[in-house]
Amino acid sequence: MSINNTLAFVFPGQGSQTVGMLADLASTHTEIKDTFDEASETLGRDLWSLAQEGPADKQNLTQNTQPLVLTASVAIWRIWQKQSTLKPAYMAGHSLGEYTALVCADSLSFMDAVKLVEKRACFMQQAVAEGEGSMAAILGLDLSVLMNICAEAAENEVVSAVNFNAPGQIVIAGNTNAVNRAIELAKAQGAKRALALAVSVPSHCALMEPAATKLSAEMADVSFSSPNIKVLHNTDVASHNDVASIKQALEKQLYTPVRWTETIETLAKREMTTIIECGPGKVLSGLNKRIDKSLTLHSLTDLNSFNKALEALT
Repeated sequence: MSINNTLAFVFPGQGSQTVGMLADLASTHTEIKDTFDEASETLGRDLWSLAQEGPADKQNLTQNTQPLVLTASVAIWRIWQKQSTLKPAYMAGHSLGEYTALVCADSLSFMDAVKLVEKRACFMQQAVAEGEGSMAAILGLDLSVLMNICAEAAENEVVSAVNFNAPGQIVIAGNTNAVNRAIELAKAQGAKRALALAVSVPSHCALMEPAATKLSAEMADVSFSSPNIKVLHNTDVASHNDVASIKQALEKQLYTPVRWTETIETLAKREMTTIIECGPGKVLSGLNKRIDKSLTLHSLTDLNSFNKALEALT
């Protein structure tokens, strides 16, 4: 494959899964089912049936969502490799998607990644008892205002801004009561929307530090290598070549914010003009459009969008 110095690939995290995802791609490309079969054998359960039949509430359990989205995204990347000679200059992933990026950049084996993200999900769930942690999306407030709101709402608990998704679109996480107080304060400060998210884990906040410690121990026995494509990490918006730094970035990612706005801005500054979302959804493409309207955006969610991207870049 030849490197396209203006092309970047990005990979989604939790929330992109849907019942029946990738069905039309699977009908044409054997890579989809083959990849799901690999993951299913690795985990000892049928991920393809879960992807196609759900139910949605089972898909949305963190320990199911993370392997599902990783597997779907890797499967699509494998089709891209077969169909196109173009290789991106950069990759990035939103939260869980960072693991997908490392797999696709040949830094981490697919089987190791599937096992690792399932463990990651379990560690995250174990870190906070059910009902004691939550997340909320806050739209239409400046970050500085929201930071002050979180400080006021904390009251000796944890609540902080954790996903900087796009200008005016920030997610907060922490103890449920503190998040609820922040929601009410955000509404009072004029937020366009302030709503709790349907998640069971308060990702990327200080409550995840115990999970990060367990993840670090788990990664000690996992083999990583230097990526063959630069991967921008969530926690520092930097690419790393040495294995120790990659593992440290993945550990720190669990309890520090996902700096997605800065990630896309950095890609644009480095002359990436086309960004392809490689996964079962268009969540990141929507965010990326809000961050930088000059970017050319594609998603590879189905046959039609896949073929459009191929034609545009051929």
